[in-house]
Amino acid sequence: MNSQCCGTPDLSGLVLIREGAIFIADSHYNSDRNELVTILEKIHNGEIVTNQLFLMGDIFDFLCGESEYFIKINQKPIQLINELSHKIDIFYFEGNHDFNLSSIFPKLKVYPRQNQPIEFKLNDKICYLSHGDIFTNFNYNVFCKIIRNSILLRIINFFDFKNLISKSIETQLNNKMICRKIDNFDTIIKKRIDSYPKCEYIIEGHFHQNTNTIYKNIEYFNLPSAFCSKKYAKMSQNCNILEVIDI
Repeated sequence: MNSQCCGTPDLSGLVLIREGAIFIADSHYNSDRNELVTILEKIHNGEIVTNQLFLMGDIFDFLCGESEYFIKINQKPIQLINELSHKIDIFYFEGNHDFNLSSIFPKLKVYPRQNQPIEFKLNDKICYLSHGDIFTNFNYNVFCKIIRNSILLRIINFFDFKNLISKSIETQLNNKMICRKIDNFDTIIKKRIDSYPKCEYIIEGHFHQNTNTIYKNIEYFNLPSAFCSKKYAKMSQNCNILEVIDI
């Protein structure tokens, strides 16, 4: 990663991204997509060694704290994440498919969409992290507030007889095509960088593009989708490279 100095801000209160930190994004876990469990089990058994895990959103194809059905069908990775949280620091950036998660993951640092991006420290520079579905238009922002409304979600869960509503959502998500190359993504990146506060690094998921670029002396990295690319990322070489690794 580029480490050009852009001033000397006070970074004393920021969490440091350490060498060996693991980043998982957009695994969209469901019964047919096991990439997430594969990575978590490798961390659990010591095949992947790390003391920091960043879950960058859309980790599950769908999960929220109010849905009994989706909590039940996602129990395996939920249990693995909670077990790992007793051993390593885990940061969860809620996405557009997984939200209202604090009750499910009590020992994790969970960042809701409305609090993102989150400021971290990397190489004594400012690094912003988010899932990526921020800096969006008014209609999308309203939609996000509606679908995250806990009262509404509890009502839906109450009337989810025989899990018919949940299974309908599950089927729709299973049939959704989520892996594609975005045309003119370089232009999108520049607009996103301009939307962030002053920093030196930006790390996002959401777009599934597995690419990085430098613009206005800011290094931007869009993480690979663990499902689409079958890859995750690791901070390596004295935090100078965000390395992409096959699952």
